[in-house]
Amino acid sequence: MNFFGRDAEMADLMSLWGKRSGSLVTCRGRRRIGKSTLIEAFANKSKARFIRIEGLRPKPEYSNKTELMTFARELATQTQAEDSIPDNWLKAFIRLDREINDKERTIVLLDEVSWLGHYEATFADMVKVAWDEYWSKHDRLVVVVCGSVSGWIKEHFVDNGAFFGRRSLDLVVKELPLRECTKFWGSAAGRVEIREIIDVLSVTGGVPRYLQEIDPGMSASANLARLAFRPSSILRIDFDEMFSDVITKLPTLSGKIIRALVKCPLTVSEAAIAVGAGKGGKIGEALEQLEEAGLVASDAGKNPETGRIAREVKYRLKDNYSRFYLRYIEPRKEIIDAGAYRFVSLDALDGWDSIMGLQFENLVLNHYEALIEPLHIGNSLIESAAPYSRRRMGNGPDGLQIDLLLQTKYSNYIIEIKRKREIGMDVIGEVERKIRKLSTPRGKSTRAALVYDGTLAPGIETDGYFDAIIPFSMLLGL
Repeated sequence: MNFFGRDAEMADLMSLWGKRSGSLVTCRGRRRIGKSTLIEAFANKSKARFIRIEGLRPKPEYSNKTELMTFARELATQTQAEDSIPDNWLKAFIRLDREINDKERTIVLLDEVSWLGHYEATFADMVKVAWDEYWSKHDRLVVVVCGSVSGWIKEHFVDNGAFFGRRSLDLVVKELPLRECTKFWGSAAGRVEIREIIDVLSVTGGVPRYLQEIDPGMSASANLARLAFRPSSILRIDFDEMFSDVITKLPTLSGKIIRALVKCPLTVSEAAIAVGAGKGGKIGEALEQLEEAGLVASDAGKNPETGRIAREVKYRLKDNYSRFYLRYIEPRKEIIDAGAYRFVSLDALDGWDSIMGLQFENLVLNHYEALIEPLHIGNSLIESAAPYSRRRMGNGPDGLQIDLLLQTKYSNYIIEIKRKREIGMDVIGEVERKIRKLSTPRGKSTRAALVYDGTLAPGIETDGYFDAIIPFSMLLGL
């Protein structure tokens, strides 16, 4: 099992064994992010008995009885329990309880829990009863409620008042840190051209399931041709499956919004205009669901010129794979599925350098925590980390666009993100113009940093303009 990183999550899970009662854990995150793998690795490290029950993806011909039958069969396969179909979920959970041995550590994973409870409105209520009356009494038991439909878990378990004081841990599993991503190239990571690793990560992000498919002996072009531009390849088919799995409410509206966001970040009102809808609860609800699914980020941030939280939140299509899919795969999916698409190289794709510049920028934004050490921010509290933009209004100040603005109590860090084969001296002028346009309050320093992939003009480093120059290879640990 290729299991890398997750040190903080594993430490949180391992600490549960110090309790004198059972533990109830919610685990949520984007599809393919490695939630189930994390819990399985937790069981292995704990040397615990591991029982995994996974729901069936809902279909028109399925029912609550189908899910109960699946539960009973999976439980019987892993224990000595009978395999008859329980009458209801409480009886199913009591049957599970009878298989718990108090003399050994046991981890129960209820995986894709939204599928298990899809047909039964009282499913979460039955979990609560089972927890209160049975499972919580076992001091060597951890029950994990897990799934990709984060919104469903949040609604039924995290925000549900019935579970307040009962959950020991809420794990939100995110992309792997950049330094962990390089481990999928194994010993070849030090021999592979950095740009090839960046190309792959710019398409896949830090999603473990996609990275597991990488062949380190193949170029980035060959890997992505195999994974994205062939019929039934994982990056070709995964978007539709992921979207239908995690967007259970307002799928049509959410689909329109995510396609609008691939062009540029938008506020709620701008998103409403882009999809031809009125500004109301539906737009906000759809954006909230997309954010909970891990596809969209709300880059609120503080206004550096006023010190207050921005009045309008900008929503950004966060998921690098979804961005690439909507831009490059979806428009070609019919010809790909017919086996007629001829992929030559990444560089041959229309507007590749321009689009990959945006993909690279998005990758850095998603992993801004990796910049804290090379920026020497140290123990300073980061008050805001987000892109910053200001439109020109009438005769007001000129418009302004900052790739990433990190704000601490005493400093604003203006971070320029560049991915070009040759980065010239003009980058200094670009950043200086942005700083001059930015009205910084008294008592705050302004610092400039460059995060880049490419070859720098010799004068950039010797000029001394930038307070920090950070090659992306440093963030990868290479």
